[in-house]
Amino acid sequence: MRALAAALFLAAAGACNSAEPTAASEEQGGAVIQWAGMKSAAPADWKEVTPSSSMRKAQLAAPKAAGDPEDAEVVIFEFPGGGGIDANLKRQLAVFQPPAGKEKVEEKQTKLTVGGNDAVLQEVGGTFLKTTGGPFDPNAKKTPVAGYKQVYVVFETKSGITASAWLRGPEKTVEKHKPAFEAWVKNFK
Repeated sequence: MRALAAALFLAAAGACNSAEPTAASEEQGGAVIQWAGMKSAAPADWKEVTPSSSMRKAQLAAPKAAGDPEDAEVVIFEFPGGGGIDANLKRQLAVFQPPAGKEKVEEKQTKLTVGGNDAVLQEVGGTFLKTTGGPFDPNAKKTPVAGYKQVYVVFETKSGITASAWLRGPEKTVEKHKPAFEAWVKNFK
């Protein structure tokens, strides 16, 4: 009986320590987020928080880097229709102003795949126009916050959903979490 128990224990331990993860949650270790009919586990140090708006499908906090004033936010959106990729990229660019001494907002775009969908990854940096109040609030106030960065991913599904996600916050914090964010969105299946 002891031999059987030992064999079962070793088999279970071997399965748990497999070099190849079998699920997204084992790879990242954090909350499993659903997005546009797919799932991916967020990095373990990102904490799921209550979305600050009903327009947000999911929201997480990525811990601040040393010296930064606050955490970065990670937000997931999905809308039927949703305005398309180009309109969403322009909208994200519009919430930033050029950094001091520059004439244009810093922007870089690259292509990637999210769960079989062609996507665009946009990096934007500069002075973020932080809005208090909802996006459709006529009394919303915008406060310029220098030294912000955003990494934004947007794609359209075959069923017509526009899906997007951002990592947004102080520049050092966003840079710290950017590799994990990119790996996370590419891992949605």
